[in-house]
Amino acid sequence: MNAIGWPNFRSLNQEGIVFAIAIVLFVAAAIGLPGFISPNNLVAIVRSVSVLGILALGMAVVIIGRGIDLSAVAIMAMSVAWYLQLLNSGTPDGLAFAYVLAGVLAIGLLNGFLVAYADVPAIFVTLATGSFVFGYVRSQLITQDAVPVPQGHWVELLGGLRFLDIPIEVFVFAGLAFLVFLFLRYTKWGRYIYFAGDNPVAARNIGIPVRPMLVLRYVLSALVALIAGLLTAASLHSINTRVVNSTLLYDIVLVAVIGGIGLSGGRGGVRNVLVGAALIGILLNAMTIIDIPLLYQNLIKAAILLAAIIVDGIINPRDEQTAQQGDI
Repeated sequence: MNAIGWPNFRSLNQEGIVFAIAIVLFVAAAIGLPGFISPNNLVAIVRSVSVLGILALGMAVVIIGRGIDLSAVAIMAMSVAWYLQLLNSGTPDGLAFAYVLAGVLAIGLLNGFLVAYADVPAIFVTLATGSFVFGYVRSQLITQDAVPVPQGHWVELLGGLRFLDIPIEVFVFAGLAFLVFLFLRYTKWGRYIYFAGDNPVAARNIGIPVRPMLVLRYVLSALVALIAGLLTAASLHSINTRVVNSTLLYDIVLVAVIGGIGLSGGRGGVRNVLVGAALIGILLNAMTIIDIPLLYQNLIKAAILLAAIIVDGIINPRDEQTAQQGDI
């Protein structure tokens, strides 16, 4: 409670609340939905959120630094589509991957440069680069929306890997989550991201390289998107570029925000991504078993995202001055 008796919303722990909701939803689904608790379905839940969680890790690093990357899905789909197109056209594997990696790094660097040094708002920069990447690759570099993986290629073999009957993408998600956790918690570059996200002006004044760190965040997000795209192609034996126009981007933001990563920057971490991914995975699986139409699933997700943004705005105001001037 504050001085006038109103609840202190900033003392709430969004992560704990979401985790509790996920547990309640899991228990309710286990009791009320046939087959939900079966081992195959539990593996399917984890597998379904693995690529989403990987993309959310990249998004989380950007959001913690007070930014956003709306080009992630376009980079994921179009980079891998171009890679597979090169392979199907007879380009040697190493050369094809080098081309694609250079392109992904270039987009990440461009995003970071325009945000950090040209001072263009991140939402407009990444929206524009995402649209450009999709349009250019689809019109100039690939010949169809769905590009197959060449038979016998390592990407196809990757999709068939299992350990204890668990698909490889689950272990990749776990490994990347651990690496991002170590990066954010135990490296000076990770701490710089929190400092810059919390107060970029103060961070610059104490000597933190705020602009280069901005560029680094968008490069990391682009690389994570490439990894997610390769895993998607490995699982499906192809990549469909129409995913760029799907709701995947909103799902990524939903996982990050609902898990408790503040859009105001400087708050959150890997644990928030895991909590958000758990809730969304359980929710999507339950809606699928119930056979809720996709249109209504998207409506429910949109409502949850809107609620999460409102809660985030209450718990984590954009700055202290805004928090003190509640009517502004």
